[in-house]
Amino acid sequence: MKQKHIVVIGAGVGGLTAAIRLARRGHAVTVLEQLDRPGGKMGEWRAGGFRFDTGPSVVTMRAVIERVFHDAGRKLEDYLDLMPVHPITRYHWRDGVTLDALQDEEAMCAEIARLDPREVDGYRRFMRYVAELHRAVSRPFLYSRQPGWRDLLRLPLADVLRIDALRTMHQAIRAHFRDPHLIQLFSRFATYNGSSPYRAPATLNVIAHVEMAQGAWYPRGGVYQIALALERLARELGVALRYGSRVEKIEVTAGMVAGVLLADGSRLSADAVVANADVSDVYRHLLDDGPAARRGQQRAARLEPSCSGFVLLLGATRQTPRLAHHNIFFTDDYPAEFAAIFDRRIPPPDPTIYLCITSKTDPDHAPAGCENWFALVNAPYLSPAYDWERDGERYAARLKDVMRGWGLDPAPGGAPLVERALTPLHLQTMYGGNAGAIYGFSSNTRTTAFRRPNNRAREVAGLYFASGSAHPGGGVPLVILSGIAASDCVEEDVHVQASGSV
Repeated sequence: MKQKHIVVIGAGVGGLTAAIRLARRGHAVTVLEQLDRPGGKMGEWRAGGFRFDTGPSVVTMRAVIERVFHDAGRKLEDYLDLMPVHPITRYHWRDGVTLDALQDEEAMCAEIARLDPREVDGYRRFMRYVAELHRAVSRPFLYSRQPGWRDLLRLPLADVLRIDALRTMHQAIRAHFRDPHLIQLFSRFATYNGSSPYRAPATLNVIAHVEMAQGAWYPRGGVYQIALALERLARELGVALRYGSRVEKIEVTAGMVAGVLLADGSRLSADAVVANADVSDVYRHLLDDGPAARRGQQRAARLEPSCSGFVLLLGATRQTPRLAHHNIFFTDDYPAEFAAIFDRRIPPPDPTIYLCITSKTDPDHAPAGCENWFALVNAPYLSPAYDWERDGERYAARLKDVMRGWGLDPAPGGAPLVERALTPLHLQTMYGGNAGAIYGFSSNTRTTAFRRPNNRAREVAGLYFASGSAHPGGGVPLVILSGIAASDCVEEDVHVQASGSV
């Protein structure tokens, strides 16, 4: 079969995954990235002796990452030192309750018994429920091409019922627990793909299985090491990586991809294009205005963007033995937080705070006696309801006040050694995308899994999507799966074309 030239737009984990798999299959692959580095939203920042991950900070579904290396004839261990995180997360409430989330079920039951012995049985039932949920949804919704309604109808009736799409996440969790701390803890997993537990279908409780039963992982050196490992593997397989190369237009001839035009005026021909970019962005900016682009824009516009985030990177002048690698500090009013984000579209005044401190595991990420604090709160996607350019500093001050209320002052009596804020507006400016949404589209309806953009563009032959806004969704492992699905679609179509030319 004749070698094809495939252009990948974007060197995020989805784009690199697609490039690796296509190069392994013998194609010539060029990755064009407008930034000067790989990783996309998976980045890092160094200043004053501190190192921070600026994007994803927790890794689940280790087997998905292993698959990329295995399918390329490599061993993950030769590229990454992935370590289990223990505890997975330390949870804090204002009434003084703390609870460590642990992968070992017996240890977790002991932790829950400390809170309320009556809830142990509920936890065991809940873990059986999410395991069955994972078995029912993993193949049709995660590890396969995008499902359609016909695919759902082909499933055994028992599996259709196990998918549990008629309840919300919160409703299903309340059916297993009475304690408000545990209900809030497991409701939190909706935020892993930028959704609300009060709207998202109970199907998303599968995330609890992914983290609690399969564990959370941390690459030695920081999560950004995943991007560097994928970049290294891509180069070894002959992928051409061109940084500082912004694509202006995807060239289409007679409904078929022909190449790409770059900002510097150059052109690259292509037999196929894999867009590791937000689907909305591609239809809005990279395709000439016409019926195909408008249809794609209209379909994407019917889907609600996921939430965004507000981040403070703080060089703390102290060490905090009471904190773990991952920490959550819960608001007292969780429904109000999600109502602010998705109904009023304003940042919550009393947000739940996620605090990641990688120097707990990698001491060299902060100077001696110090810690690197990555503080993240969920925020609305960009809309006229809130002006981040005008009010971003005020919200940063508000977040610091909330943190101090938890005893989280990074520099008592002084200022942090380094400080940087990232707003939804920054995310939009740096990475493009849909209104600063971190995870593409939310899963706040029962039908999102079926309406999410396919990895194969319907409107343009030879165009494919590998990103958090395409199937199967946002988050590091799902974006990698999106890259796998996109590369499989390319290979499938190439074989069809080859067969048709014989």
